[in-house]
Order: sequence, then structure tokens, then C-alpha cells
Amino acid sequence: MLSGKGGTGKTLVSVNLAAAAEASTYLDCDVEEPNGYLFFKPENIQEEEVHIRIPKVDGKLCSGCRKCVDFCRFNALAFIKNQLMVFEDICHSCGGCILLCPEKALAEKEKIIGKVQKGASEEVTVYTGILNTGEPSGIPIIKKLLDENKHETEKITFIDCPPGSACIVMESIKGADYCVLVAEPTLFGVHNLDMVYELVRLFKKPFGVVLNKCLGLDGENPSEKFCLEKGIQILGRIPFDHELGKLNSNAEIAVRKSEGYRTIFSSLLETVKREVQHEAASNSKR
Repeated sequence: MLSGKGGTGKTLVSVNLAAAAEASTYLDCDVEEPNGYLFFKPENIQEEEVHIRIPKVDGKLCSGCRKCVDFCRFNALAFIKNQLMVFEDICHSCGGCILLCPEKALAEKEKIIGKVQKGASEEVTVYTGILNTGEPSGIPIIKKLLDENKHETEKITFIDCPPGSACIVMESIKGADYCVLVAEPTLFGVHNLDMVYELVRLFKKPFGVVLNKCLGLDGENPSEKFCLEKGIQILGRIPFDHELGKLNSNAEIAVRKSEGYRTIFSSLLETVKREVQHEAASNSKR
């Protein structure tokens, strides 16, 4: 599930589709501010820290040749006042400087940047990535989440992506079979829909749009107009509804509280499944 900004309804759609599917896996890749667990309230939580490897300097061995400084494209190393300095926040953990150093003055050390939690909510396996405050990139945590999910081969997987179209979103969708874009019925919503629309096209991913907060037949919906003009498939429409808003604000999963919402999201789930199957059949013929 993707959206151009937070608050569009991406998590609402993700958690309710996962709950409607019953035996499923939910991955919360919005590692800077995950909130899917608030809805699922998973039990029997297992937790694992996520580390990255960054260089550390042995000043006694460093000759000041600056080969590592010249090598680093991210400017994570600098030689200042006869001392080699490492800027950990912009290091990309490639390890090239360590391999390159002729004096073996650089070695690796581990740095904890966050954690991954796994739990269960009825038949849904819930994975949550949590990035430590102040860390610049959640990509290693997202990679860990996706790697953990490789073991869940018999279940349909729902990935709740970070908002926007930055690198962490790209990392989240690169292995996805199908992308669901969630949009609001506003001009600002169209702008944000266009962002993720361009992203999935860049990645050549099959996709469709879910229109959230729809105001009915008489309500203006610029996002729907955008989809019709671009020939984008509309997978479903979720009404602007006070009951749904109340359930969502109370971190309740609508399909577990209301038969009406179970019908809405179950129908949406079947539509998404058909699209995925259609794409798989089309690819097999190519």
C-alpha cells in the first residue's frame, strides 16, 4: 500500500485487507512511525535488534594517506587536523574504505539502528520495523523485514509502505507483485497520488487505486478524475463515514467490528486478488 503522504488511509486499508484475508502477513515498513501494531495488538512478540556495520579508526595505524577519504562518495570520512574522522550518520556501510586502507587502520564495528518485532493477531502474522530516533535511514530495517517475510510463503503478504516516494518506499516495493495506491478526494490528494503513480510506473509495477474518504455520488473527487483521465484502474471506494472514522481513531480494525465493513474490504480484497492473478497469468504468457 502506498500513498504520497501520511493520513491518506494507507494503514487503514492495509490492516483491514490483512484482517479480511484472515491467514495473512502484515509488514509495517513505515519504520519511522509504525502504527499498524496499534490496530492488531499482536501477542507473543519476538524482538530482534537491527545492526549496521560502520568503520572505526585506529589512529595509531593511520598514516594520513587519505585514500579512504577520496574513495567515499558520501563524504562520510574526513582527515582534519591530522586525524581521520568518521561521520556515522552519512556512512552507507559499504565497507569499501576498510578494504582500501593500506595500513589496516580501519575496522568494522556494529551500530544498533532499530529493531524488528514479530507477533500474532488471530490468523495475521504481524511484523513491525522500528527505527531508532535520530537515525538517518530505515532501509536496513526494511530489508530485514522483507527477508524475515521470505519464510511466510503460504500466506498473502500486505506491505504497509512509508508515505511519499523516497528511497525507503522504493526498497519496500521492489519485490512486490502488485501495488495499491491510496488517495484522498482533494487537489492535494491528486498531487500526492501523482507522486506514487510516477514511482510505480518507474518500477514497472502493476497497480490500481483505492479512493478513500469518498463523499458519495454528488461529492467532488479530483483523485477519481485524475484516475479516469490517466486510465488508472479504480479498485474500490471507501466512504467518508463517521463510524469508520471513530473505529480508526480508536485503533480498531473495522472488519472485526462490523459486517458492513467486512463486506467492503472483503470485496476489495477479491478485486486485488483477481488483479494479481491476471498479472501473473499475463507474465507467464510473455
